[in-house]
Amino acid sequence: MNGFYREHGKRWFDLIVTAPALLLLSPVFLLLALAVRYFHGAPVLFHQRRPGKDGRLFDLYKFRSMTNARDAQGRLLPDADRLTSFGRFLRSSSLDELPELFNVLTGDMSLVGPRPLLVQYLDRYTPEQRRRHEVHSGITGWAQVNGRNAISWEEKFILDVWYVDHLSFWLDLRIIALTIWRSLRREGINQPGQATMQEFGAERVEYNERVEYNELVGYNGYSAEGVEGQL
Repeated sequence: MNGFYREHGKRWFDLIVTAPALLLLSPVFLLLALAVRYFHGAPVLFHQRRPGKDGRLFDLYKFRSMTNARDAQGRLLPDADRLTSFGRFLRSSSLDELPELFNVLTGDMSLVGPRPLLVQYLDRYTPEQRRRHEVHSGITGWAQVNGRNAISWEEKFILDVWYVDHLSFWLDLRIIALTIWRSLRREGINQPGQATMQEFGAERVEYNERVEYNELVGYNGYSAEGVEGQL
């Protein structure tokens, strides 16, 4: 039964739920689009390439929750400075995720599954963590109803792989029900002290860059200032 659901039933379930949901929610889409345009300006939608099932890339769509505010040098300000009060509301209520229903309709995503993360994370996964891409990415998932952004990346990936191994119709229904409940209570939106989730592997990347930098300094005998100007 679970094998049939994994291969065929899950896609049918996605279409049966998503198609009427898009029709029923069309007034909500319109109101949110107008509000985003007013508070954040154009464009209304945020889109970014993300890896889905088997690592295949697709364009993810969300309502924008940040402005494009920049500093005097034209660089984007930190997330905490660009995230508006309306953006916080969108995130805490998960309304920013609604455009992903179109991703579900086209088959790039599923209603339930591991969240689609950044492309650069693909090279940072362990072989076990990479198994999260054995199924379609989801709007919500087992990790989202068990801590969301309040838990570590390693904990998230353990929960993602657990979902891959235990995927079933009843589990998906349970996750959807818990998602609605958690969204109403607005639990686990951000990591403590962070406006957004800290990048996965950021510390490791920074460490590797420092090692490469020090090796370059030591090997070529440049001063730190000289090397920095060339990197």
